Amino acid sequence: MAAASAAVVNGVSQETRALVSELRRQFYTLGWTSGTGGSIAIKVHDDSIPKPQQLIVMSPSSGVQKERMVPEDMYVLSPSGSVLKVPFPKPYPHKPPKCSECASLFIKLGLNRSTPNYGPYHRVSGAERNTNIAVKAGTMNLNHSPEPSRRCIVLDIEGTTTPISFVMDALFPYARDNVGKHLTATYETEETQYDIKLLRAQIKDDLKQGVIGAVPIPLDDAGKEEIIRSLVSNVGAMIKADRKVTALKQLQGHIWRTGFQNNELKGVVFDDVPEALEKWHASGIKVYIYSSGSREAQRLIFGNSNYGDLRKYLCGFFDTTIGNKRESRSYFEISQSVGVDNPSEVLFITDVYQEAIAAKEAGLDVIISIRPGNGPLPENHGFKTVGSFLEI
Repeated sequence: MAAASAAVVNGVSQETRALVSELRRQFYTLGWTSGTGGSIAIKVHDDSIPKPQQLIVMSPSSGVQKERMVPEDMYVLSPSGSVLKVPFPKPYPHKPPKCSECASLFIKLGLNRSTPNYGPYHRVSGAERNTNIAVKAGTMNLNHSPEPSRRCIVLDIEGTTTPISFVMDALFPYARDNVGKHLTATYETEETQYDIKLLRAQIKDDLKQGVIGAVPIPLDDAGKEEIIRSLVSNVGAMIKADRKVTALKQLQGHIWRTGFQNNELKGVVFDDVPEALEKWHASGIKVYIYSSGSREAQRLIFGNSNYGDLRKYLCGFFDTTIGNKRESRSYFEISQSVGVDNPSEVLFITDVYQEAIAAKEAGLDVIISIRPGNGPLPENHGFKTVGSFLEI
């Protein structure tokens, strides 16, 4: 094969060159690679040729857009790494193709080995082909199929990291029972005055929309007690309806802060959460929280959890100030904020189907969390599900 003619090289490698170009297009479409960088190398399998003498097909590392690759764009290398076939250059303004500088490394690590699972290369078997494939972007799952690269994971709280029962049976009742006490004790503070300002605006809109439970808030000259009384009524109705509005969530966070400070509240996470957070942190994956609860409330839950302070594993917190959790724009904004090149590099985990749909529409990878007490999902919802973060 060392003296292989151009006709032999083209004939032997034709199917593999087509496979590599298709993989490059697929990886680009899935968001696993971007731009013109990155390369794939596959050994051409032919039973009539000894494995040490089989050719290697490699995609160019630059000069060709991944979504536009065709078989003619591929390099063909000898088993020793010598270039036997060079892609035909495209006319200006296209840049000339470039063979990956990792070619020799690919060959040393696995493409010149007869062992199918040597190093980072895994065998992909089919009815008519058996090749060794090196996937630069992404990992391999148990079925030896590529999974997307994940640079960030964004977690919901209620029903995902934390039992719904903790939110419904501990946090919500505490806020409801202490809203009057909190407003009375902190009424003159700048923080509470801002909370009241947000509540006034929300309630004004609720009254226009005819929201059940909304009652007018008296003007400032009506007196502190009357204003607080009307606020308590409105907040109680909002909590009962589980409203996901910033005005309510911010006030709840301030009320819960007192509860955590006085050891009247303690955050709860599922048993698998700390181990998963530690594992992701150790592997360099950035983890964020996105919840309808305020950022302060999120920090309180994870900073005072049944497993201690877990905030050391978290890189940031998002709440409804970035957008509604059922709107795709919110997830796009998050992907822009965490510094990824492609939204598909972000995995969002939630228990709410509508949130999963919104995140998927924004291009995020999505998994639905199945936890005790969570609501039912639609049949054939199409999302991967897990009962524990350790399955991820």
